Amino acid sequence: MPDRYCAWCGHPESEGEHATCRRRLASIDPPRYCPECARRMVVQVTPSGWTARCSRHGESASAPSVG
Repeated sequence: MPDRYCAWCGHPESEGEHATCRRRLASIDPPRYCPECARRMVVQVTPSGWTARCSRHGESASAPSVG
C-alpha cells in the first residue's frame, strides 16, 4: 500500500508527528500538499471557503458554510 502524505507539510504520514498539521487543517487552513502524491497544490482561498487542486488527482474544496 502506498504511503499517504500529510496535506499540510507534505511529508509521509508514517514519518514524524503531525499533530500540529492536523490542528491547522482542522481549523481554517486549507491543505497545501496532495495526500496522494505530495505534490504542492494550487490553493485559492475566498471568504466562503477554499479550493485546492492537484495536477494529478483533481480538486478538493472546503465544506460549504452554513448560515
